[in-house]
Amino acid sequence: MAIKGNSGELKSRSSASIFIVIGLCCFFYILGAWQRSGFGKGDKIASAITKQTDCSVISNLNYETHHGDDVVTADGSDKAAKEFPSCHAKYVDYTPCQDQMRAMKFPRDNMIYRERHCPPEDEKLQCLIPAPKGYATPFPWPQSRDYVPFANAPYKSLTVEKAVQNWIQYEGNVFRFPGGGTQFPRGADTYINQLASAIPIDNGMVRTALDTGCGVASLGAYLFKKNVITMSFAPRDSHEAQVQFALERGVPAVIGVLGSIKMPFATRAFDMAHCSRCLIPWGENDGLYMMEVDRVLRPGGYWVLSGPLSGPPINWRTYFGAWKRPKEDLEEEQRKIEEIARLLCWEKLDELGDIAVWKKRTNYDLCRQQDIKPNLCEPSYPDDVWYKKMEACVTPYPKSTKSYEEWKPFPDRLNAIPPRISSGSVPGISVDMYQEDIQIWEKHVKSYKSINNLIDSGRFRNIMDMNAGLGSFAAALDSPKLWGMNVMPTIAEKDTLGVISDRGLIGIYHDWCEAFSTYPRTYDLIHANGIFSLYKDKCKAEDILLEMDRILRPEGSVIIRDNVNVLVKVKKIVGGMRWDARMVDHEDGPLVSEKVLFAVKKYWVVGDIITAHNKKNKVKN
Repeated sequence: MAIKGNSGELKSRSSASIFIVIGLCCFFYILGAWQRSGFGKGDKIASAITKQTDCSVISNLNYETHHGDDVVTADGSDKAAKEFPSCHAKYVDYTPCQDQMRAMKFPRDNMIYRERHCPPEDEKLQCLIPAPKGYATPFPWPQSRDYVPFANAPYKSLTVEKAVQNWIQYEGNVFRFPGGGTQFPRGADTYINQLASAIPIDNGMVRTALDTGCGVASLGAYLFKKNVITMSFAPRDSHEAQVQFALERGVPAVIGVLGSIKMPFATRAFDMAHCSRCLIPWGENDGLYMMEVDRVLRPGGYWVLSGPLSGPPINWRTYFGAWKRPKEDLEEEQRKIEEIARLLCWEKLDELGDIAVWKKRTNYDLCRQQDIKPNLCEPSYPDDVWYKKMEACVTPYPKSTKSYEEWKPFPDRLNAIPPRISSGSVPGISVDMYQEDIQIWEKHVKSYKSINNLIDSGRFRNIMDMNAGLGSFAAALDSPKLWGMNVMPTIAEKDTLGVISDRGLIGIYHDWCEAFSTYPRTYDLIHANGIFSLYKDKCKAEDILLEMDRILRPEGSVIIRDNVNVLVKVKKIVGGMRWDARMVDHEDGPLVSEKVLFAVKKYWVVGDIITAHNKKNKVKN
C-alpha cells in the first residue's frame, strides 16, 4: 500500500510539473507578443531573443529556478531589484571623464584640460542617461556614412563653421555628410587616392590607421572602402559633437587629445598615422608628439601630415603671403618637423602638394649609422601607458623585426600567428593557445548568432568587446557590415592588446572603474567576457553596468559571459535598468558553471521613465 501511495504522489507531482511548464510557455508567448508590439520604436530584437525560449528544454527552466535569480521574497526586501531613475535631461550627452565644467579647473598648458578627468566616487551619477526626444535607430551601413538623424545629435554649429569645407549639412530631419574635410573639401575619395600614390593602401599592407584630430571622421569613413579601419580621435571642444557624429555614422572614434599623457594604444599598433590640419604643434616640446606617434607606428608604418593654412606648414611657400605670418617663422616650423623626423630615422617618401609622407624604418640597422641619435626610452614595459606622462625619448624597436620585414597583408594576418606571439614576447601565450582561442571564439560566436540572429544582419554596426583577450571574438565576427572596438582592461592579468593590433584589429586600454571616452548611445552591441569577475574587488558591478547602459544605444544588445553566481547578481541589477535579460547555459551544457546573459536595452527617451522617487510618492498617495 505504501508503494501505491508513493506512485500516486509521483503522478501528482508529474502533473503539476507539466502544468508549470505549460504556464511558463504561455507566459513567454505573451511576453514575446508584447515585445513584438514594439514598445514605441522596438525593432524586434527582444522578440528574437524571447523566441529562443524552448518550452521543451526543461533543464534550462530548472536551472534558473535552482539558482533563484528570479525569486522575490514576500515583503520584496533583499531580492527586489533596485530601480534606477532617469538622469536629468541636461545629462543627455554626458561624458563623465570629459565634462566641460570639470575641464575648466585644469591647466590649459599642453591641452591638459582636454584630457581625461573623471569624477570622484561621490560625484558619480547613479541614474540612467536618457536619449533625446525623437531619438531614432541609426541608418544601416553604408547609408549611415552619409546620413545621421538630426534628433540623435541635434547640434548645427558645425554646419555653419565648416560649411565651406563640406563637413556636414543640415537637410530636414537629417544631417548629410558629403565626405568633405578641412583638407579635402572636394571629398575624401580624391584625397585617399592621392595618398595611395605613395602608400600601399590598396593591397592590404595598410590595414589599421590612426587619425589625430579627426573632425567628423570622413577620412575613416571612406577608408573602409579600402578595407582600412581607422581609430579616429578628437577632443570634446568648441567643435561640438564631432566624435559623436563619427560614431553615429558608424565610424570608430574616441574622445581624446595629444596633450601630456600617452595615447591609450599599444606600441606598434598602427600601419599608418594621419594628421590633416589637426593643429597639433608637432615641432614643439622637443618632438614629444612625433615621438609618441613613432611609438604607436609599427616598423615600416607611415605618417601623413597635410594641410597648410591653419595647420602644419606643409607647402607653406605657396600660401604664406595670405597668412600674415613671417616667412621665417613658417620656415622654422617646418625645419623643426623635418629635423625630428630625421632624428626618428623616418624616411621622407614624398611631398604631394599639401601632403607630406614619411615612412618609419622597418628595422633599426640604418638608424645606427646616423650622426645624431635620439634619446632611447628606458627598457621598461613600453605598453604601460595608462595615465602615464609622455617622455621625450624614442621607444626602441623590438629585438626581432623579421616579422615586420615580412609583414602580412590583411586579411591574411587576421588569423596568422601574430609577431608578438611567434617571437615569444607575450608571456604565457603560446602558438597553440592562440590557435585554440580562435576555435573557442568561433564556437562561442556561432552560438551567439543562434540566439540573437540580428548579429549578422547589419543591425549592429558599432560593437565593443570590453575584455578582448586575443581579439578572437572580433575576428570571428569580421564583416564589412560591422567593426569592433577591442578594449584591454588595464588590470588584465595578460596584456594582449599588441596581439590584437598585430591581427589588423583596433583596440584601446581602459579601466572599467571609470567611464569610457565616448558619448552616450554610441554602441549597438556590447560583449563582456568575465568583466565582472575581473573587477569583483575593484569597483561596484552596478557602476560598470550603468556605464554600459550609458554607451549602449536604445534597443542595443548586451552579451555577458561569466560565472553563474556572478551573472545571477548582474541579472538582478539589470532588472532595475529597463533591460530585458535572459540567462542561458554554456554551449557545452548546463553542467558548465560559466553561463551567458543576453540582454536588450528598451527604447525610452527623456520624460518616459517615472523615477524611483516619484514612484514611491505615488504609492504613498
